[in-house]
Amino acid sequence: MLSWWGIVRLGLVQMALGAVVVLTTSTLNRVMVVELALPALLPGALVALHYVVQLSRPTMGYGSDVWQRRTPWIVGGMTCLATGGALAAASVVWMTSQPSAGMALAAIAFALIGLGVSAAGTSLLALLAKRVAPARRGAAAAVVWMMMIAGFALTAGLAGHFLDPYSPARLLAVAATVSALAWLLAVVALAGLERGTASVTPTPATPSTATETGLSWQAFGQALAQVWREPQARHFTIFVFVSMLAYSSQDLILEPFAGAAFDMTPGQSTQLAGVQHGGVLLGMVAVALATAWGARHRQHRWGPAMASLRGWTLLGCAASALALLALVAAGAVGPAWPLRPTVFALGVANGAFSIGAIGSMMMLADQGRRAREGTRMGLWGAAQAMAFALGGLLGTGAADLARALWADPGTAYASVFALEALLFGLSAWLAMRITTGPAAAPAARAYPHPTLPAQGDHA
Repeated sequence: MLSWWGIVRLGLVQMALGAVVVLTTSTLNRVMVVELALPALLPGALVALHYVVQLSRPTMGYGSDVWQRRTPWIVGGMTCLATGGALAAASVVWMTSQPSAGMALAAIAFALIGLGVSAAGTSLLALLAKRVAPARRGAAAAVVWMMMIAGFALTAGLAGHFLDPYSPARLLAVAATVSALAWLLAVVALAGLERGTASVTPTPATPSTATETGLSWQAFGQALAQVWREPQARHFTIFVFVSMLAYSSQDLILEPFAGAAFDMTPGQSTQLAGVQHGGVLLGMVAVALATAWGARHRQHRWGPAMASLRGWTLLGCAASALALLALVAAGAVGPAWPLRPTVFALGVANGAFSIGAIGSMMMLADQGRRAREGTRMGLWGAAQAMAFALGGLLGTGAADLARALWADPGTAYASVFALEALLFGLSAWLAMRITTGPAAAPAARAYPHPTLPAQGDHA
């Protein structure tokens, strides 16, 4: 079982992963659009490509199930990610002299980034689900995700400092340095970690071959189908897609809404985004502390409720829907509406939802057939990637359509926020059906297979 120090070490890996991703999806995005004056569609298409490639997450997760070890997949994924990060910067530099060749290299680089995130991120979550005690999973999810956000902030700040004054050579040097340091941090943090911990879920002795576990690459499609037939896994996949679609579609329209309906300057709208992220962090910390307290005080009348990850997921979704409805009202009222408190409340609700959902994901990963944690995590990761790829298109496309239908920008954006509130309301309804306790496990017995043993086949 992972200690708190082990959880922090996995958080360092997530921080390293976030450092490379934020450099490629934000810094390189800005350089392509501003310094190189390329169409904004280009970085948008590259980011969408890295999400599409993440549909490979189930394959990556199943691979770590076959091996019965996650560390090689995390290290391999970080190697792929770091290589993609360095190549992405090189491709942007190449675009200054040979745009077509640079764009082709960028496509390869962003595909590598997507593969790296798929292998490392999926296997890391599977390792957390397998090696973290159930009472700690909500807090563990908060620790890991806050460290990833810290990686975003630290990399953005330091990279921004060393990139001034901008030059292609500086960009390449900074990207290569960040990628190399991220890879090194992940490898050092993982050293000996998996060997020194025992699985929380009882399993037989580690088999000598993949065949002895009932897992092989030839059986991937069969194993994925079996996981999909598990009611809880299938239901949670749908929940992840709907909730992440609602979560991601708000990101690209909040700042334009603030500018169009509240006459905020670019600097003011950027600060508004900071207010939202501050709320997200507060929501994450609050839920982590609440679940940890509830797990330690289950005899208290509020203990079980505070420890319930499903409860926090449902509450976060419902509160996010209400906050988005408040933004609908803000679009109708205009500058007189208290926008900052509303956006802060939306951030808190999003943070609570995120930790509840991630903690529930970790709880559900080992419920069902044994040795399928990576496959389940991969399935849910693919649903999230698909939602994020569609979320930006949904949010911005709906906003464009609404502006064409209504002359008033406040009314136009309000209609999009109303759609997102509806999605979060649907997510809350789906969250009510999530079961993270032992009752979810017997579903594995309903689908026996001679070579792929069910959860109940071992003591």
